[in-house]
Amino acid sequence: MPPAHTVEVLYNAHHRWLNGWLRRKLGCPDSAADLAQDTFMRVLTARDPQPVLEPRAFLTTIAKRVLFNHYRRQDLERAYLDALAQLPEQVAPSEEERAIILQTLMDLDQLLDGLPRAVKQAFLLAQVDGLTYNEIAHELGISLATVKRHLNRAAMRCYFAL
Repeated sequence: MPPAHTVEVLYNAHHRWLNGWLRRKLGCPDSAADLAQDTFMRVLTARDPQPVLEPRAFLTTIAKRVLFNHYRRQDLERAYLDALAQLPEQVAPSEEERAIILQTLMDLDQLLDGLPRAVKQAFLLAQVDGLTYNEIAHELGISLATVKRHLNRAAMRCYFAL
C-alpha cells in the first residue's frame, strides 16, 4: 500500500481534474464522483506501489479500468433485467431477491475477470445452467478434457479468491 500522505498529495492535486475528466466521459456528476473515489481507492490499496512520474497519465489509466468495469456492470445489470422481463410474473423474484442475485452476478463477473472467454463460458454453463461436462463439451464444441481443464482453472480462480 502506498504511504497515505502520497495518496493524499495525489488526491489534493488531481481529484478535481479527474472528476471533471470522468464527468465529461459519463455525463453524470454523481457517477463521475463515485468513479473518481473508486480510482483513488485503487491507488490507496495498490499492492506494489511504484513512484508516480506522470500523475494524470497514471490516474487516467486507472480511471479507464474503473470506467470499463462500470460499463461492464451496467451491461450485466441490463442483461439480467432483460432476462427477468421474460419471466412470467408469478415466478419473477422479489426486489430483494433481484438485488441479491444482481450483486452475486457482479461478484462472479469480477471473480472471473481475466479468464479466457471459453473458461468463463464453461464455468457458467456448469454452475448457472447446470450442464454436465459432456453437455458443455457439446455446447462449446470442445473435448471433454478441455472442459475439465477449463472448469479446473475457473475453480482454482474461485478458490484462491476466497
